[in-house]
Amino acid sequence: MTSAMFSMAPVVPPPWEKAVVTSGAGFLGSHLCERLLDAGVDVDCVDDVPASAAHNVEHLAGHPGFRYLERDIARPGCPDTLPGPYDLVLHPACPALRAVFAPRPPGPPDPDTLGTRNALAMADRDGARFVLASTCHTAARSEGTGPARDGAQRFAEALTTAFVSAREADAGIVRLFPAYGPRMAPDDGPLIPDLVRQALGGGPVTVPGDGGRRPSLCYVDDTVEGVLLVAASRSVRPVDIGGEPTATVEEIARRVIDLTGSEACLRFTGAPDGHAEPRPQTGFAHEIFGWTPKVSLADGLKRTVADLIDRPARSGPRNVPSAEGGVHRACSW
Repeated sequence: MTSAMFSMAPVVPPPWEKAVVTSGAGFLGSHLCERLLDAGVDVDCVDDVPASAAHNVEHLAGHPGFRYLERDIARPGCPDTLPGPYDLVLHPACPALRAVFAPRPPGPPDPDTLGTRNALAMADRDGARFVLASTCHTAARSEGTGPARDGAQRFAEALTTAFVSAREADAGIVRLFPAYGPRMAPDDGPLIPDLVRQALGGGPVTVPGDGGRRPSLCYVDDTVEGVLLVAASRSVRPVDIGGEPTATVEEIARRVIDLTGSEACLRFTGAPDGHAEPRPQTGFAHEIFGWTPKVSLADGLKRTVADLIDRPARSGPRNVPSAEGGVHRACSW
């Protein structure tokens, strides 16, 4: 029997028996996996991270409905190694915020694009509901305000839309705005991990510009709830999932300093952030799906900072079962 042992209440009742989550060992993917397991859904977690280093999902390894598959979803033939059959294919294809703004050198096709093609192929094979988790910067770029490195994201959305039209398939798109919470990696959005790292190091804590910018931040449990509500529907229209800007960067930095117990001071760069930040238009998500963020910034920051503080203290070998057989000795944190 599945117990609600991981996170917030799942979507009830779940309309799926078996799901696959690509990039499942990442920040967002791991939270999607555990929420689906809480709802009684069997989950194949697919990621190219070796099982011994998949720390974000090691707490799920003992769950009877969970299977970790070390695969690169972008590699040719990958769908053939994932037999399913699946009722739901969740494809979190949005890169970390730092990667969105990093320059992309010329070269072969983007792995995000190849991964989306393969994920769509799995959904087509099994007649599964497909959900693309895209980045909010896709919409911003179409308005001339986003970064240049989102062509793959826009193409992934175009592929998904074409999939629906050509195959009369069941697919949807979620545009995610910055999420935060436990298990954030240093590149899962530069703001909060950087603030915590600088505060713990004694400072100074760098605040972009004059500190007056109000970022859109959504706690990861609320983000996951939004994704699964869209997944449980037959919506094709892109749906924004993100938090309303409620605090300035300066206010967030001061809260982080308080939560870490640091005596660090603030250092304002005085320079613009360098990019325009899109705002989520969540009216559709609220009206159609009843989605509204529930976790306040104060509570979310408390949980996130506690996790970032505690993570380096976790050490020692861990046994992470692999679906390929055997037991891997996991690395230390």
